Amino acid sequence: MKYTQTKNEIILASKSKVRKEILQKYNIQCKVIASNLDEEPIKESLVKEGASPEIVSKNLAEIKATKVSSLNQNYIVLGADSVIDFENEIISKPRNRDEALTTLKKLNGKEHHLISSVTIAMNGSMIWNYTDKAKLTMKSFSIEDLKKYLSKISDNALYSYNVYQIEGEGKNLFSKIEGDKNTVMGLPVHKIKEYLKSLA
Repeated sequence: MKYTQTKNEIILASKSKVRKEILQKYNIQCKVIASNLDEEPIKESLVKEGASPEIVSKNLAEIKATKVSSLNQNYIVLGADSVIDFENEIISKPRNRDEALTTLKKLNGKEHHLISSVTIAMNGSMIWNYTDKAKLTMKSFSIEDLKKYLSKISDNALYSYNVYQIEGEGKNLFSKIEGDKNTVMGLPVHKIKEYLKSLA
């Protein structure tokens, strides 16, 4: 299947509104079919096997893409995953506000990496993948400041984008962000666009 931007659309195997908006901003047409993957058991299994945060992110992106691709033949399917790597520990999305506060305390005043992986699959098989990493340095805050920050964040944003949404209130948490902003937002779109152009 030849990808022609003006004629065909890809499938985004993610319900992330931000990822869809990034693709649309760069004129990549897409329709959304979420993988609805239960990530945590897979992530825990990979960590037990000694997988690095990069490998965990890459594998999850691949599983999401191939799962949706196997059910949508002859379509290009894009899967994506992002993880926070703090001193080689993977920090998962919080399940409640107490966990979110614990994560912010851990990152407070320190550096961490945000790893974003993307996979393109067709007919149930991966045909391309890419992983990028950004380094973020969080400012030092009092516990009360962190609680005040969390009070401004909606449940949807908090549980969908980990503890910060870089295009919203989250940008105020950091003194320095090194790397591609799109990677921090969960989709290194320039590399995706390059690959799709190569298929034309």
